[in-house]
Amino acid sequence: MSSHVDVLIVGAGLSGIGAAHQLQAAFPLRTYTILEARDAIGGTWDLFRYPGVRSDSDMHTLGYRFRPWTQAKAIADGPSILEYVRDTAREGGIDRHIRFGHRVVRAEWSTEDSRWTVTATHDGEAVVLTASLLYLCSGYYHYDSGHTPEFPGIENFAGPVVHPQRWPADLDYTGRKVVVIGSGATAVTLVPAMTDRAEHVTMLQRSPTYVMSLPARDAIANRLRRVLGPSRAYFLTRWKNVVMSTLFYQLSRRRPHIARSMIRRAAVRMLPPGYEVDKHFRPRYQPWDQRLCLVPDGDLFRAISTGKASVVTDEIAEFTRDGISLRSGEELAADIVVTATGLRLLAFGGMELSVDGRAVELPKTMAYKGMMLSDVPNFVFTIGYTNASWTLKADLVAEYTARLLRHMDTHGYARFVPTREGPAVTERPLLDFQAGYVLRSMDEFPRSGSRAPWQLGMSYAHDVVSLRHRPVEDGAMRFTRAGQPLRPTPA
Repeated sequence: MSSHVDVLIVGAGLSGIGAAHQLQAAFPLRTYTILEARDAIGGTWDLFRYPGVRSDSDMHTLGYRFRPWTQAKAIADGPSILEYVRDTAREGGIDRHIRFGHRVVRAEWSTEDSRWTVTATHDGEAVVLTASLLYLCSGYYHYDSGHTPEFPGIENFAGPVVHPQRWPADLDYTGRKVVVIGSGATAVTLVPAMTDRAEHVTMLQRSPTYVMSLPARDAIANRLRRVLGPSRAYFLTRWKNVVMSTLFYQLSRRRPHIARSMIRRAAVRMLPPGYEVDKHFRPRYQPWDQRLCLVPDGDLFRAISTGKASVVTDEIAEFTRDGISLRSGEELAADIVVTATGLRLLAFGGMELSVDGRAVELPKTMAYKGMMLSDVPNFVFTIGYTNASWTLKADLVAEYTARLLRHMDTHGYARFVPTREGPAVTERPLLDFQAGYVLRSMDEFPRSGSRAPWQLGMSYAHDVVSLRHRPVEDGAMRFTRAGQPLRPTPA
């Protein structure tokens, strides 16, 4: 592989493989390389190995726009998603462009050369590559470790304490009492999955989360596939699910009391008579202040109904040798504790960025269309939706990047850079989301703005119009040719 490429992609997960597919389809003669810090394709879907790991979005929207999902289950397990990503890479020849075990630590832009110089570490050695475009698909969380609070007395616990992000392959929970700390997507996945072998599984939560049941199989999608074939059925199902999820999101934001009532009634129908629904499944916040948890075919509710699982809403006083002592005075016996307590966010994999020798301070930058940084040339990143499937946005970012490159080819441009000029734009957090893992780290990320094009939108339909159809030249994006100043004075 050459040390210089037209496009350097960082990350060989769902986003990176999708970006590579779209760019090589649009520009067969352009060169590209993918740098992947780990030793395998798949990103999140290769990293997480805990029992029952699955998507919390339907695969007709989490799947790529260009590659129909054809399996019967719409809520897919992790290994099936991983196979889907790897098949996409192999069939497109993308796997031949990946350098595994390369962790990017620094990227330096030179206006004089119109290129990035990127330094990665591989087997303890520094590897340097240059690229005309740097495209980050590395996600936004720390791959090495998750978030675990400091629990009093945790060192006294006699059994193993496991974080789902580092699940031991040899962990045997057969016939054991398991306590899963947390109430998010990982916790509600783990609890029913572990009841197959555990004596009992308890989900210990400090406060409730909204949990909704969704059919694991999309009957309409499967019927359409038989009648119309995979491609047309996939297109229709994708938009059906986008519209349905958008409508429920808008209902949740505009009429939260109606959405709360709908979610509660559905939970009551699936839980045993007399169950304390409001204590364990009625959050203090409004729907979609945080991400809703989806459970396929109500598996969490069914596990509770059979008595194999239970939910305890309380706070931890301290760990003991044989379990957890709660603030209420109750004691939870445990042989194994799983801390499903969230992610640690990490912007751009922790790499250092500089432009013409000046360090880029991320909190002082603003995100353009949620995919570029103000005053950082030839740079693209992917952050998906918080209220819909990640891949919906990732696909659009790749499409827009291809449009941008075609525009540059047509006009002979060598550089692009979003520039904050004109009317004042008020700064806002990049993600307007109340989840704990977001609130803990948002100050380390770029900022969003109060008006377009500096907003990170959360509407797929709006972004389809904006990124797929609106003009590339919008007044905020500046283009220059090689040899010209980076930000020419307007005529």
